[in-house]
Amino acid sequence: MLVSEFDYFLPPELIAQKPLYDRDASRMMVINRKTGEIIHSHFRELPNFLSSGDVVVINDSRVIPARVWGKCQEREIDFLFLHQIDSRKWEVLCRPARKVIPGAKIIFPAGLEATVVEKGPEGRRILEFSTDCLISWLHKFGYPPLPPYIKRLKGDITMRAFDLKRYQTIFARKLGSIAAPTAGLHFTRRIIKNLKEKKIFLTHVTLHVSLATFQPVRVEKVEEHRMLEEAYEISERSAKIINEAKKEGRAVVAVGTTVVRTLESAISRQNNPPLIVPGRGKTNLFIYPGYQFKIVDRLITNFHLPRSTLLMLVAAFAGKDFILQAYQEAVKERYRFFSYGDCMLIL
Repeated sequence: MLVSEFDYFLPPELIAQKPLYDRDASRMMVINRKTGEIIHSHFRELPNFLSSGDVVVINDSRVIPARVWGKCQEREIDFLFLHQIDSRKWEVLCRPARKVIPGAKIIFPAGLEATVVEKGPEGRRILEFSTDCLISWLHKFGYPPLPPYIKRLKGDITMRAFDLKRYQTIFARKLGSIAAPTAGLHFTRRIIKNLKEKKIFLTHVTLHVSLATFQPVRVEKVEEHRMLEEAYEISERSAKIINEAKKEGRAVVAVGTTVVRTLESAISRQNNPPLIVPGRGKTNLFIYPGYQFKIVDRLITNFHLPRSTLLMLVAAFAGKDFILQAYQEAVKERYRFFSYGDCMLIL
């Protein structure tokens, strides 16, 4: 299967640069895999498309303000803080990376200093800092790690404050992601209240979004791509709620591709049908057409970039031809695309 089969045309003006004022005012395309029907709705109508007893699973990971600019050999470098190794060491992604070599000194805002201790592939580096208070420092000086298609002026304090609030779900709790689980951005307390009134269950898992979720696919054949690992956690309570739903034939509704990958990774193959195993783990599961889903019955997801692993996952769930047809319809109907854009409910 060729990566080029997952391409589509998107007018640049349809890439959302800001979220709507009301989170649940986003448009929602509802597509039915069995009937082929496409319905144009809004996210605030979500409860009307679900049934009593369904289980909606969200990702409660919280985004780190992980983007910071520093100077190396008098050159300004854009740093994305990826992963904390120990109290003073972090793996970072830097652009440009040519001068960021082992032994080099980096000067960050407020005079924070770091030394490059290791060089990794594709712009990744290990930095050792002069303090172990990096998280509190990032909250003071870091910017939201927005994807590059969302344009911001460097150092825009007003937009920094705006994005720190809106590039975060209302149920974000556990700090650790370098990108938002964007399907969850549409939820409001009103929506959650309406779901509960309809006796629809809401539970959570945690997957800390890292480079794996948005790493580019650089191979020609889909099957040759290898995903990086991401850490996840599922509580005993959440596993019990999901497993009971599966046993009783009630639908499990995944909010976003991160939830899909978490649930499909955390199954016991000793059970028939498979059941969720609680605990912590890591996943490099790459889902593309041909994959047989074992847990997820419904999917809420944003519109994804061409040729991305996220689009491939959605195509595996709904069928490649149907998804590309739906994307053409979304372009025709002027839906807003990507992280701050509209969404899709796949039944």
